[in-house]
Amino acid sequence: MSLPSRRRLDPGDRPRHPEHVTPEAGSNDVDPDDGRPETEAQRSDRNWNEILQELRVTQTGSQILSGFLLTVAFQQRFTHLDTYQYSVYGVLVGLAAISTILGLATVRLHRAEFHHHHKPEVVERGSRLLSITVAVVGILSAGVVLLIFDVVFGRVPGLIAGIVAAAVLLVLLVIVPRNVRRTAVPLPPTRPDA
Repeated sequence: MSLPSRRRLDPGDRPRHPEHVTPEAGSNDVDPDDGRPETEAQRSDRNWNEILQELRVTQTGSQILSGFLLTVAFQQRFTHLDTYQYSVYGVLVGLAAISTILGLATVRLHRAEFHHHHKPEVVERGSRLLSITVAVVGILSAGVVLLIFDVVFGRVPGLIAGIVAAAVLLVLLVIVPRNVRRTAVPLPPTRPDA
């Protein structure tokens, strides 16, 4: 039994991904120069889906760090932490809870406005909540590094490791995105027949 041969599609025959569908007749392309022919509703749907993907990444990191922090309290060595380490631990547990709450708030925002046709506003607020969540998870990550190094290697190595982790986060979460935005080359305008 042989498989049917596959005919090569001409570019005009290729199915288009839903986010690249040309706006329907009578509707307006929200930004004709961005290379994505889409209506405001299509853009909002695409942006919301991107927010959800990013939220999944932050929530996974937050859950792993939260799980780690929760198990630490049940370890025999936990009772031997000094006041500074207990304080850092308490702050980290608080940050883990805040990051989880921020993720839930983003989802709840969508649920509350789901059928009210406020998607652009939901996307805008969801994006802000996600940015705050990323910052909190970043601080939480640097704090966990600080605490682990402090407990295992001592105060000075812990502070050094925490500062290095914070510096790396600053570069990757603030400086690199700003640099990309500043140096990005604008897309050429699209032709109406493209």
